Amino acid sequence: MAMTTPGTRPANPRFSSGPCAKPPAYSVSKLADAPLGRSHRAAVGKERLKAAIEGTREVLGIPADYKIGIVPASDTGAVEMAMWNLLGARKVEMLAWESFGSGWVTDVVKQLKLDADVKTAEYGQIVDLATVDTDNDVVFTWNGTTSGVRVPDGDWIKTDRAGLTICDATSAAFAQDLPWDKLDVTTFSWQKVLGGEAAHGMLILSPRAVDRLESYTPDWPLPKIFRLTKAGKLIDGIFEGATINTPSMLAVEDYLLALDWARSVGGLDGLIGRATANAAVLQDFCARTDWIANLAEDPATASNTSVCLKFTDDRITDGAAFAKAVAKRLEGEGVAFDIGAYRDAPPGLRIWCGGTVETSDIELLLPWLEWAFETEIAALSKAA
Repeated sequence: MAMTTPGTRPANPRFSSGPCAKPPAYSVSKLADAPLGRSHRAAVGKERLKAAIEGTREVLGIPADYKIGIVPASDTGAVEMAMWNLLGARKVEMLAWESFGSGWVTDVVKQLKLDADVKTAEYGQIVDLATVDTDNDVVFTWNGTTSGVRVPDGDWIKTDRAGLTICDATSAAFAQDLPWDKLDVTTFSWQKVLGGEAAHGMLILSPRAVDRLESYTPDWPLPKIFRLTKAGKLIDGIFEGATINTPSMLAVEDYLLALDWARSVGGLDGLIGRATANAAVLQDFCARTDWIANLAEDPATASNTSVCLKFTDDRITDGAAFAKAVAKRLEGEGVAFDIGAYRDAPPGLRIWCGGTVETSDIELLLPWLEWAFETEIAALSKAA
């Protein structure tokens, strides 16, 4: 028999893993001063774009000699720009343990046609990082958004490496401690941990990456929207707010507001603390519940942002249908939106725990998860 419907719903049912929840107490009215209808090349536009770049540097603690650029097409655009500009100079190793990392493998092997050393792991696992040679160029995701598995640290990356590390950090930035001295190219998008708006990506280059750009020309042609150099020199304007294409000044203002909120909760340490507390609530729930588990098999590599869960009850014969029914039921109740597992991932749920989510909402979600599970199990029994 299905359990009693819980009496209290989360205040904010937005647990999507991207675009993610806006910061608490967010209001569109706070964007009223955005320089809309103004050129991004005007002084006001350049000032706001530069503020976004330097605010990113401040909150994330990015070294002063690293370049930070705002680029088109979200995190995907930033990763593609890095790979098409930088790869081909050295042997490359591709690491993948979830769908986006697998996408980068496809692009490098089938589009760039490089003879890459591909290392993969199943969902819930991670590759053996001790086998990675960082004297080669290495492309990897820091946090697997679709698998809930993250890199535990940067100890496997040599300080005196000869290769470049190209890191897709889109669901790790602002929630996990990234070792900048070990990362040569880092990318992320605004719509993840800070809940910004889509379509804008961030491309962060170490001095070593800049040296590669200025000393190496790939064999393939680069479309205008990908070009980072001119006459063998870095186009510095890209990293000072002169974007390659027209940005949304409304989205820029929204990101600046999110950075202000990040400062208000203690900056990076505060954001990491909020995400870690949120994920701990779900991990504790899994530990005391016999029908659900974290997809990440090793707690040391379990994400604190995109927490992926799998149902383990033997009565469930069609995992995909069951998980879809649970997610649909919770959305219908206005309790949790968009928490189904990613389409390429194993069946289950994916609950975003980044810093813009309140721990109290995660706690209020738990009895609803139990209710939805028991209700769907009861439906299975009745159908049988």
